[in-house]
Amino acid sequence: MGNSYSRISYLEQQEYMKVHGPNFSRHSGDERQHEEVLAEHTFHSMLTHERRRAERSRKPFVLMLLDANLEDGTANGILRQAVNVIVASKRETDLVGWYKQDAILGVIFAEVNMEGDRPITEALRTKIEVVLAKHMGSEQAANIAISLHIFPEAWDKDGSGWVADSKLYPDIKKKDLRKRLPLAIKRAIDVVGSTALLVALSPFLALIVALIKLTSKGPVIFQQERLGQLGARFKCLKFRTMYANNDPKIHQDYVQQFIAGKDGLDKSAEGSAEPVYKLVKDPRITPIGGFLRKASLDELPQFWNVLRGEMSLVGPRPPVAYEFEVYDIWHRRRVLEVKPGVTGLWQVSGRSRTRFDEMVRLDLRYCQTWSIWLDVKILLATPWAVFNGDGAC
Repeated sequence: MGNSYSRISYLEQQEYMKVHGPNFSRHSGDERQHEEVLAEHTFHSMLTHERRRAERSRKPFVLMLLDANLEDGTANGILRQAVNVIVASKRETDLVGWYKQDAILGVIFAEVNMEGDRPITEALRTKIEVVLAKHMGSEQAANIAISLHIFPEAWDKDGSGWVADSKLYPDIKKKDLRKRLPLAIKRAIDVVGSTALLVALSPFLALIVALIKLTSKGPVIFQQERLGQLGARFKCLKFRTMYANNDPKIHQDYVQQFIAGKDGLDKSAEGSAEPVYKLVKDPRITPIGGFLRKASLDELPQFWNVLRGEMSLVGPRPPVAYEFEVYDIWHRRRVLEVKPGVTGLWQVSGRSRTRFDEMVRLDLRYCQTWSIWLDVKILLATPWAVFNGDGAC
């Protein structure tokens, strides 16, 4: 591959090591080579660091994983041979470490060149396979399964079921393991809270069902495919607020303008100098639908999504596919780290008077600082945000 793709700066690696320490994994054999192999937790930290850098630079990288998953106990020995080969043949700025300690070896190829007729993944795979076969023998090398993972991930515009590549986000799984007890409490709150609300509001829900049936034709519940944690797709439930068989292009155009940060679409808000980022005078909305949206009552069926485990009471709003399609790279993080919610930090912090980038930052702040107490504060603040209706959409 030579220098066909750019390299991580030496200074950037040194700065990272000053903060996190070397934490190298050391084994018997060639000491110099094994000193260059990062231990699992350090490699995961560097992978997260590289994702953040790629978001800013927009320059992709490739994560290669080498796995010799053999049941006869020889996998560890084979990978230790592979370590020597990989370290000896890598560029100075490639990062090598244990993706799973002593079980799966990882290599980060930074700032790869995606141009050219031959896919970069194919070129990297061929290069490593040839080197392994040359130094370990074809039979030994054949025992190593190689997988390649590109970041940023290519969004599936054809709707064939894209989900995020979990191999690129080991830090999320580790964070969930560290917060196992708080997450269990959060799930208990979701189940108890959504069940209690569905039971307590059942007469009111029945009234809404009757009003929808009496004022327009079509199903009472509107099901829309949304993206949950790590891009998992699910049917998000809402009370139908639009006439049946409407054209979604109006909302798609609005979403693109909103994400692009265009001027507020509603400049008619009385006494407000700020633009309101919401779709107004939408001809698709029924008379009762307008009231349900204003009061956020159309979202009450999502308590059933919470019960099913697809959503939480608190979290970022789940995007539709055509919204995610126009996200910037860093925007995507809002759907990766936690389950989507019925309410969230954005909803109680300005809602439709918040620009999209600000909304994403609020969601990311929630993901980074999440706690049971923060959820409780958001839940307590939600009724006032709904009652006040400031920027509700």
